[in-house]
Amino acid sequence: MEAIAKGKYLKGSPQKARLVIDLIRGRSVEEALAILRFTNKRATGAIEKVLLSAVANAREKDATANVDEFIVASAVVDSGPTKWRRRVRPAPQGRAHRQQRRGKHVIVVIKGKDIEG
Repeated sequence: MEAIAKGKYLKGSPQKARLVIDLIRGRSVEEALAILRFTNKRATGAIEKVLLSAVANAREKDATANVDEFIVASAVVDSGPTKWRRRVRPAPQGRAHRQQRRGKHVIVVIKGKDIEG
C-alpha cells in the first residue's frame, strides 16, 4: 500500500530542507519521526507535518494498516515561489539587492515494507 502527502507553499529555503529530507529517505516512519524530532533545523517542523499527513492518509485508505511497517519510499523538496521584498540588503561595492523570501514544496511517499517496487 502507498500513501502520498504534499505540503505546498511552505516557508523556507528548499536547499536547507533537502539536507533534512536526505536524513529520512529510505527509513521507517517511526525512525524518521524520531530523527525529525531531534534534528535542530528549522525545516523539520514542516517536513514532520507532511510525514504525519502521509501516515494519516495511509490510515484513511486502510484502517487495519500497521504504521510501524511503513517506510519513507520517496521524499522530495522542490522550490516554490520566491517573494521579492522591498527591503534592501547590502551588497559589495556600495550596491544593494532586494531581499528574497524563498518557498518550497514537500512531497512524501510512504509504502509498506512488504511491497517493493
